[in-house]
Amino acid sequence: MILLATTLAMVAANTPLSALYGLLLDVPLVVTVGGVGIDKPLLLWINDGLMAIFFFLIGLEVKREALEGELASPERIALPAVGALGGILAPACVYAAFNWRVPGAMDGWAIPVATDIAFALALLGAFGARVPVALKAFLLALAIFDDLAAIAIIAVFYAKDLSPVMLATAAVALVAAAALNRRRVTTVAPYVLVGLVLWTAMLKSGVHATLAGVLVALCIPMRAADGRSPVEEMERDLHAPVALAVLPVFAFANAGVSFAGIGIADLADPVTLGIAFGLFLGNPVGILGLVFIASKLRWVSLPEGVTWGQLTGTAFACGIGFTMSLFIASLAFEHADGSFWAADKLGILLGSAASAVVGFAVLSFALPRSPDDGPR
Repeated sequence: MILLATTLAMVAANTPLSALYGLLLDVPLVVTVGGVGIDKPLLLWINDGLMAIFFFLIGLEVKREALEGELASPERIALPAVGALGGILAPACVYAAFNWRVPGAMDGWAIPVATDIAFALALLGAFGARVPVALKAFLLALAIFDDLAAIAIIAVFYAKDLSPVMLATAAVALVAAAALNRRRVTTVAPYVLVGLVLWTAMLKSGVHATLAGVLVALCIPMRAADGRSPVEEMERDLHAPVALAVLPVFAFANAGVSFAGIGIADLADPVTLGIAFGLFLGNPVGILGLVFIASKLRWVSLPEGVTWGQLTGTAFACGIGFTMSLFIASLAFEHADGSFWAADKLGILLGSAASAVVGFAVLSFALPRSPDDGPR
């Protein structure tokens, strides 16, 4: 669905439909309640509103994994944490190497740091039972650390014009959500109501509104009195809408790269090169490099049944930034003059595509063959 949405966006941006595509994304939508109103074009409603639902789902996954899953013990945390650190530092350094002298371009240093968890897991899932469970767990935990880092980057580096009044309102809403948790409230409606107040306050505070989704998710009780898990129930309910609607709509709204007039000079643009090489080389070099060093120092060890070849293919899969990279790019260059908008999307598409192709090829050779596949 995301690939289809991306294709449609690129077709729309490079055909006579381009004017209609632009008008659609610029359609103004106004919501007013009492004296408080939000007036934004459709594109920003998608990026600020729909993506808050995606981050809510990420928050639920983080809470479940931290309390009862792959992040629940220090032994399980060490390896993906080290890999995630490498997958953050190296891509940022690669980007900086290309852009540190380009005025305004360094705002995009975090773009190649992101990993599209949906695409990365889908690539690994394409190999079915050939994938060791420990390798899936490694990728999931690493992607969760990566998403946590992306959330922190958004909160710290892409906040703007902070409003103390709205920040205080957001704090009150967050306290209310925490109080619902303390009282073991497991019905959805109160959290939705508090979440809307928190989202609106954060939108107007200068801190990116999508963070409201993560904060509310962390307030959902892990277990109810009867033993059921509201977190897991909400996860199950949201997986399909996010995969089939939220992310495809986001991709359609943000992946429309016009190739009109693009030449060799655009492919050689420092922003394009920094993002593409940051995703394609920075991620695997950083992940494998730090994991190798940590393993030699005996801080971490590869799980049983996982080889360095499999880890290499998975590290390339982490270079698929796509939707997360597009999202961070929309924040990084939000106030630029538009000179980086084509370069950042072009770099994201090139780097993500190359990472997917090489990751798939490496995993095809590195993963054990199933009995039905015949001789190698």
